[in-house]
Amino acid sequence: MTTPTQTTAATVASATKPPSASLYVGDISPEVTEGMLFELFNGVGPVSSIRVCRDTLTRRSLGYAYVNFHSVVDAERALDTLNNHVIQGRPCRIMWSQRDPSIRKTGVGNIFIKNLDPLIGHKELYDTFSAFGNILSCKVAMDERGQSKGYGFVHFENQACADKAVETVNDNMLLSKKVYVGPFIPRKVRSQQLEKSWTNVFIKDLDPATDSEALKTLFAEFGEITSAVVMTKDDGPSLGFGFVNFAEHDDAVKSVDAMHEKVVGTKPIFCCRAQKKAERETRLRKEWEQQKISKYQGINLYIKNIEDEVDEERLKKEFSSYGTIKSCKIMVDDNGNSKGFGFVCFSAPEESQRAITEMNNRILTGCSKPLYVALHEPKMVRRQKLTMNAIKGIRGNVPQGAPATMYGPTGQPVYYPSGNMSQGFVYPQQLMASMSRWNQYPMHAAPAYSANVMQPRGGGQAGSTGRGGRGGANSRARGGRRNNQQGQMVDQQQGQQPLNVQPVELTLQQLATWPEDQQKLLLGERLYPLIADRQPQLAGKITGMFLDSGWPIDELFSLITDETKLTEKIDDAISVLDRAAQNAADGGEAPIEGDV
Repeated sequence: MTTPTQTTAATVASATKPPSASLYVGDISPEVTEGMLFELFNGVGPVSSIRVCRDTLTRRSLGYAYVNFHSVVDAERALDTLNNHVIQGRPCRIMWSQRDPSIRKTGVGNIFIKNLDPLIGHKELYDTFSAFGNILSCKVAMDERGQSKGYGFVHFENQACADKAVETVNDNMLLSKKVYVGPFIPRKVRSQQLEKSWTNVFIKDLDPATDSEALKTLFAEFGEITSAVVMTKDDGPSLGFGFVNFAEHDDAVKSVDAMHEKVVGTKPIFCCRAQKKAERETRLRKEWEQQKISKYQGINLYIKNIEDEVDEERLKKEFSSYGTIKSCKIMVDDNGNSKGFGFVCFSAPEESQRAITEMNNRILTGCSKPLYVALHEPKMVRRQKLTMNAIKGIRGNVPQGAPATMYGPTGQPVYYPSGNMSQGFVYPQQLMASMSRWNQYPMHAAPAYSANVMQPRGGGQAGSTGRGGRGGANSRARGGRRNNQQGQMVDQQQGQQPLNVQPVELTLQQLATWPEDQQKLLLGERLYPLIADRQPQLAGKITGMFLDSGWPIDELFSLITDETKLTEKIDDAISVLDRAAQNAADGGEAPIEGDV
């Protein structure tokens, strides 16, 4: 029978043998891309793939990445030579990728170090503790400016190494400071322990005449007091608050229960457990957020697409006919320019609902954009909804200027080292289902190159490649039948016209009434024939690039009405494809199998 101790030991021991040639690269700058990491790590050995982890909604870097090598030997060499290498002004932290979270959560072999000298970074901490055993991970906590917070963590491969490090280094000098070294305790466990062990009591609203001795006498009946102090100004007067520290936790609890809101002198005093500033701020912030939600729930409206000509006075006038307005605010930047959105708060939920019904999608006099009006939702609620939509396959709004996604037919990440429309590694599985609408004709796309793209077998073409990438006559025949069937299905869909909207009647106001994914479909149906007139072979690909570019809906709509602008965008797309093809030819990289 296996004991829990044996199971834990086996779990941690397995961590010393990495199951794959995969490295975790942490503490990287948000500006670091897959291309930068590829150039750095590919110099050590052939890289299989690289992925910078990004936020699902904003696509901003989360500050860490995974680098996969073909060989464990190359991965180990990269770990030894590139750990703490400076990338974009920050030293990166490299360790073996541990997919099993239980290795981290058990806490076995993990120690905590505090009171570190500001000059001690990841490398210095690693060098100090590597003498006690093999280190799985080592980190010094940093703030937003990259400065040390004075504490860090070291995770050893087993508990014996950790115990030896604690025994040897605890209460010893590292550079100019004496450090504390002890077993790592998770935050949740620390919070539970603190609730059952605190002894320090905070008292405020004290009478100005109350001094430290009087405060100690006041609380002496509840148990042994180790210290009592009333905080004062430099010149002597009391600040009106103080602290009493008991020898036992139960005595401190009894004092709070008995003395809270008890009248001492001329007014009731406030008593509670003494808390650190960060803990108080977190608690107060949560309470304030909850108060705001309950106070403005159902009456506060969010309005966007507010044009620059509309000021707060006019916005209030437009909404005043639906009820009593408590407040009206248009958000502005540091220069006083409108950000295009604002808030209107009514006095009753019925008034706000009436305003939503009447004002949503309405175009104000002298304006060109329809207003978007809805109940305001807290940031956390909005983020949860957007995350759920992203999980379901509905893309969230991508900030303008974010790199567009380009796709290949295989499951490998495609890397485009140059070009202004698509950069980095992307995954073909992310292709929206609607993209098939624009690929109804065969197209000859420019080849790109990847860190690991397999050569086609049997000379088969990508458009006719069978299952598993094997080419041949049978696979080409099957591929041809599938392409014919797909073309017939597309023709049937176009003939049915399920959206039933005539292209000539589409306006920006009508477009705003549809969900975002339907808006892109409507725009795509009108963009495709316009692009096909100029580039019949690449029309489907370029249409898909435009729809997945992250441009706002009004920007895409302008391509339908502005021929000059459409021509410029088509030329830009073609130049990106040409550069990708030229780079592939110059670098000798294997071309992607088939069309994008």
